Formats: sequence, structure tokens, C-alpha cells
Amino acid sequence: MAKDVADKKSVDEDVDGEGAEGEGAAKKKPPLMLIVIAAVVLVLLLGGGAAAYFLFLAPHKPAAAASKPKKEAKKSGDKRDDKNGAQVADGPDGVVFYTPPDFVVNMQTADGRPTFLKLKLTFELPDRATADTLDEDMPRLQDVFQTFLRELRPEDLSGSQGSYQLRMELLQRVNLVIAPSKVNSVLIEEMLIN
Repeated sequence: MAKDVADKKSVDEDVDGEGAEGEGAAKKKPPLMLIVIAAVVLVLLLGGGAAAYFLFLAPHKPAAAASKPKKEAKKSGDKRDDKNGAQVADGPDGVVFYTPPDFVVNMQTADGRPTFLKLKLTFELPDRATADTLDEDMPRLQDVFQTFLRELRPEDLSGSQGSYQLRMELLQRVNLVIAPSKVNSVLIEEMLIN
């Protein structure tokens, strides 16, 4: 029995030895399909890394800014958008209409409740040069209007008399800001009190 066990061990060692040689032969020569799969995975990883670099890390110029030159202000009668959101349009008889951005202010009330005034105004101008002056002085004009409008109460704007007084006050203030240029008229397009 001891001899049978020894013979069995030697047979197992011979089988293991052949198995080791068989594995060694397989390691020396990998199958062609494994090489192709590894090459495809490597190409995908490199391509994904390059795409991620160009999309997220590489500095680039915005396409719209790089391809389009800056727009010049239109001199024709159509509306245009300025950097501050103002609109300019030619009107009848050579007048020019200038619509500044909307004004929204917090008004004073007797009971202390928050009340807001939203004004959409249009100025009637004698020429386009005055529109350019308004563009340049818009920060001053907004400051003057905000200061004045914040002191108003909702009762001050009630009725046609309140609207008329508001237009005259705004006209006086805008003409003070842009002097020696002059605005012909202030038109109230929209007035909301909330």
C-alpha cells in the first residue's frame, strides 16, 4: 500500500509537470483574439482621455465670440439692443424714441408694507445724438430716478393728475442729467404698483 501511494504521487507529479509545461507554452504565445481586444481597449482609453482633455481641460475661446465681429450700433430706423438694454427707434417727423430698461423701486407706504413700482418709460428725442448721450449717462439717470421714485407714495400716482405730475418730474430730471441735450417728452408705457 505504501508502494501504491508512492507510485500515485509520482504519477501526480508527472501530470503536474506536464501541466506546468502546457501552461508555460500558453503564456509564451497568447491567442490572437486577446491581443485584438487589448488593442481596442487601449485605443478607447486613449481616445476617451484625449476627448476629456479637449472638452474639459484645454483652454478654448467661445465659438460665437471668435467667429463674429462686434456689432456696430445701427443708424437706421429699426430698434437696436444696447449694452444696457435700451431700445432706440425712429418715429414720425424725425423724432427718435428711446426706451430705457424698466425701473423697479420699493415705495414708501404709511403702514410699512412693501410696495413696488414698475415703470416702463419711453423718451421722445429730437435726434440720435441725444440717444447716445442717454446711453452714456444712463447710470446717473438711473440713480436720479431711483432716488426720486423711492420717495413717492402710491397715493401720489393715483389718477391722471398723478401720472401727469410723474411725467413732468421725470422730464425735468432727465433734462438736468443730460444737459445741454434735451428730451422732448417722457411717455409712460407701463406703470404697475404692487
